[in-house]
Amino acid sequence: MKLVLATNNMGKVREFARILEPLGISLLTQQQAGVQVQPEENGTTFAENARIKAMAVYQATGLPTIADDSGLCIDALDGQPGVYSARYYGEDTPYTEKNRYILSQLERLPQETRTARIVAHNTSVLTPEQNLACAKDCESPIGKAPARAGGFGYDPIFYVGDKSFAQLDGEAKDAVSHRGKALAKLYEQFKKLQEN
Repeated sequence: MKLVLATNNMGKVREFARILEPLGISLLTQQQAGVQVQPEENGTTFAENARIKAMAVYQATGLPTIADDSGLCIDALDGQPGVYSARYYGEDTPYTEKNRYILSQLERLPQETRTARIVAHNTSVLTPEQNLACAKDCESPIGKAPARAGGFGYDPIFYVGDKSFAQLDGEAKDAVSHRGKALAKLYEQFKKLQEN
């Protein structure tokens, strides 16, 4: 099966390919599909934004499409940045600065109150009438300082055990991450469709 991935985020492209290609699902980037679509993500939920992106790319290409909307939700910040994760503290602000800003807001909080989750909602548009959707999250605290070796976005400040997402290799991250779990669930839905 081939799917067009509705994103311009190369970090997401690498993660999707790493997770889906071993399952027999090959991905085309928007560039490979010959389109460059950037719809306005004006939904108020991850589900709405994922559907907006998937449908826009599907309509532009006529090909089965997959999109994800994901974000960091911090309990002490009333769920922020949430669906505005990419635009939080300025859309063009580098994530190194976004991460520093979040850490400054949590600076005085003890570790046990720094709870958070990263949410991923995936939508796949196979035809206008046939859509698949699923969501998963990964709960863990925000660390006291960024720790980076890889990853992207908020990975350096989101810790699982004594390591940040940015310090985990691809396989280890996929096993616990919001995106890894959501794509595994979506793959099960694909398999059921093929069996019927």
